[in-house]
Amino acid sequence: MFWKGQEEAKLKIYNTLTRKKEEFVPIVPGQALIYSCGPTVYNYIHIGNARPMCVFDVLRRYLEFRGMKVRFVQNFTDIDDKIIRRANEEHSDYLAVSNRYINEYNKDAEGLNVRPATVHPRATENIDEMLDIISTLVKKSYAYGASNGDVYFRTLKDREYGKLSHQPIDDLKSGARIAVGEQKEDPLDFALWKASKPGEPSWDSPWGKGRPGWHIECSAMARRYLGKTIDIHCGGQDLIFPHHENEIAQSECCNGVPFAHYWMHNGYINVDNRKMSKSLGNFFTVRDVAEKYGYEPIRYLMVSSHYRTPINYSVGVIEQCRASLDRLYNCRDNLQFLMERAPSGEKEGEAEIRARMEEYKNKFIGFMDDDLNTADALSVLFDFAKDINTNLNAASAPSKEMCSFALGLFMQLADVLGLLYAKKDSHSPDAEIEKLIEERTKARNEKNWAEADRIRDELKARHVVLEDTPQGVKWKIVK
Repeated sequence: MFWKGQEEAKLKIYNTLTRKKEEFVPIVPGQALIYSCGPTVYNYIHIGNARPMCVFDVLRRYLEFRGMKVRFVQNFTDIDDKIIRRANEEHSDYLAVSNRYINEYNKDAEGLNVRPATVHPRATENIDEMLDIISTLVKKSYAYGASNGDVYFRTLKDREYGKLSHQPIDDLKSGARIAVGEQKEDPLDFALWKASKPGEPSWDSPWGKGRPGWHIECSAMARRYLGKTIDIHCGGQDLIFPHHENEIAQSECCNGVPFAHYWMHNGYINVDNRKMSKSLGNFFTVRDVAEKYGYEPIRYLMVSSHYRTPINYSVGVIEQCRASLDRLYNCRDNLQFLMERAPSGEKEGEAEIRARMEEYKNKFIGFMDDDLNTADALSVLFDFAKDINTNLNAASAPSKEMCSFALGLFMQLADVLGLLYAKKDSHSPDAEIEKLIEERTKARNEKNWAEADRIRDELKARHVVLEDTPQGVKWKIVK
């Protein structure tokens, strides 16, 4: 994995399992198998949910940018206590609730420029796979059926339990409790299968009708769509324990091989420097924020800090994100405008400019190779924009080829971060606006200043801002 003009470089990622940065060595050279825990679909996603969506979308984009073939699986948990509760509140059923919020998730994902996964499996589509794993665990004595139809994982039988969260087994035991109605051998044991309750959806199993536990769902879907051992497992820090810890235990005890070689976890999001909570009144959905500020500033916020560090959301922060995006868009639009009007034929000295701009790409790669350091990679993009604004402008009169190269490279790096997707080119054809600009230009040539000013005011009322340059009139929509 190396880029032309750069010595061979290796992607290093922080592995939660080993607590250190490690060189990423895929199971199959040139390919990456990635599983990312998806949403439980009972409500609109909140801004905390947006972070793993955007972060691990960047991981996928970067691996593909480096020439790898990526198989990316992200599930939908479409059966769960919260979904059942929402269905009961709405006098509906779990399927109607989950379908509705999967559709809403897809709208938000598209708004955030998150690419669809290679596969988006649903838990309820993989019950047979779950039952197969549970049956194997029972046969191996890693699981047992209770008299009430529940099935539990025998946690203490797994001698490696706790290796992901790095918690001593005695500490875990001290905090474990057996709830009323549970028939566990030990408080640390967790449910693989839950016996059916009146009014709940259920499926047939060797232990009677019931539904799967939460943890078994991801183990089953990862195995079915990626295999017994995968390259990278992703998710938020809040999933390390117990969810991911339990995934490892049941998967490895069933399959007899490592579950995932690398574990990546993104940091938390605070709101106004406090933990996000409905009780504190600082709980925001992605949809809430997008309706006021747009989706792309949310995306920008999620990639503007290193993925493992906590980030803070506030009105001031999201407005800063929007302003920063405007700087990048202005660079793109200015360069696009220049390119459309520049003469063909590379000029003297432009080969040196190309070589200098190639270094931005190399710096970008260097930061991304260092545990997906999007914060510093983004700073490279701004340095690149400054260089473009300073050296490729009306005064320097660059060639069309030079502009095209710079624009292509700039957009390529922005695309790795999933940015600069929401606003159309300010010069994209808009017949009515272009016609008015032509009429204004004609009026100015005829020294009909009153008519020219009238047209300018009309465009201004439509939020169209004009800029007269030696190459012609530039325009953009500013709201």
